[in-house]
Amino acid sequence: MMTDTRTGDPICSVPETATGKKDMPDVAASDTADVCGVLDWVGMSGIALPVNIEDSLHGKVLCQARVSTCVSLDDAEAKGIHMSRLYLLLESFFSENALSCQSVQALLQAQLHSHKTLSQHARLVFEFDLMQKRPALKSGYEGWKSYPVKLDISLSSGCQPALIDLSVTVPYSSTCPCSASLSRQLTEEAMRKSFDGKETLSMAEISQWLLSAQGSFATPHSQRSMARVTVRLSQKQNSLPVTALINQIEDALQTPVQTAVKREDEQEFARLNGHNLMFCEDAARRIRASLNTDSHYQDFCLKVEHQESLHAHDAVAIASKGLPGGLRHQE
Repeated sequence: MMTDTRTGDPICSVPETATGKKDMPDVAASDTADVCGVLDWVGMSGIALPVNIEDSLHGKVLCQARVSTCVSLDDAEAKGIHMSRLYLLLESFFSENALSCQSVQALLQAQLHSHKTLSQHARLVFEFDLMQKRPALKSGYEGWKSYPVKLDISLSSGCQPALIDLSVTVPYSSTCPCSASLSRQLTEEAMRKSFDGKETLSMAEISQWLLSAQGSFATPHSQRSMARVTVRLSQKQNSLPVTALINQIEDALQTPVQTAVKREDEQEFARLNGHNLMFCEDAARRIRASLNTDSHYQDFCLKVEHQESLHAHDAVAIASKGLPGGLRHQE
């Protein structure tokens, strides 16, 4: 046995493999757990990865994703999983494949195969911002909007296919119906006071008053609002309906926030808000009604949040498809 010439202590030699490389110790494989027990998930989160998304409307869209990859640890005595295997599978897979319902199932199966003696369940979570170019309401200008997206995909050994939950966050504008009603009452009272004593009014007088500063005697409160929607995708799909879901939510609400805005766009935005007054309850019901008519979604849940300009707190409403044991929004 070799000894350290400085101390005289023995040096443990490490055998070399046939390739000449040292056979390095693998504690995760050779040791057992100090405290035994199964674990729900073990893996890595926050992995930076460029991923092509197979979008149902726009085809392949390159996104900078933050990825979590993990498997269950079902061997109660195993020290740990093989994390490098999960990372290398992820890196290799997306160097050649786009993210779709079918492709990600193959990746999850590969994760389970790489841990077949340890794990029965595999999971992948992708988070990214989808950039969309949106036209102005009237002027013809365009601007970019960013929509946060999350894909949560899981597969259990012996179960097909994978469960795929798609979540999007969509900003919109909301104008309070109660505030609008109270504002109209104040404006009507101000108009009566301005023309007190006059039996009749001409159209010109009414128009002049409405177009003056007095015509804005009171205005309802509006606020930027957020809809956070999660849908469970149909097993028949391949491409991901990310843009389609965003469009569906904006169409249901009718008051999307804007990017490039000229005066004609701002006026049209004001018109849309005036014709779509809504409490948070109204917004949640609009989205739920739209999702209920779409066969692409097995299940869904949602939360709308009106970030109040009247209060220092927010107004929220939560809804779901209502299936027994189905998706529910987690606070």
